[in-house]
Amino acid sequence: MFVVVISFPPIKAGKDAEFREWFASSNEQFSTFKGFIRRRLLKPLKGGNYAAIVEFENKEAFDAMHASPAHDKAGEAVRPLFDGLPTPSFYEALIG
Repeated sequence: MFVVVISFPPIKAGKDAEFREWFASSNEQFSTFKGFIRRRLLKPLKGGNYAAIVEFENKEAFDAMHASPAHDKAGEAVRPLFDGLPTPSFYEALIG
């Protein structure tokens, strides 16, 4: 399994609900891609910023979604809600 952990930058003031709506909506779009397993939004327990875990069957399936017009459109929609840029980290699941 291929896993991406995304650290989101701070969400602009007053944009939290819009960000959560975007995440739910983009989940629906991305779930149609071959190899998609799951995408979860994580909220920190004490301050800090949101993170996400994205799971695909393999890196090739993730790359196909990431290079799609749907991904570009989702990125364009969310960028104005951020103070900064998201930081992805890529992993291959070994045990679990």
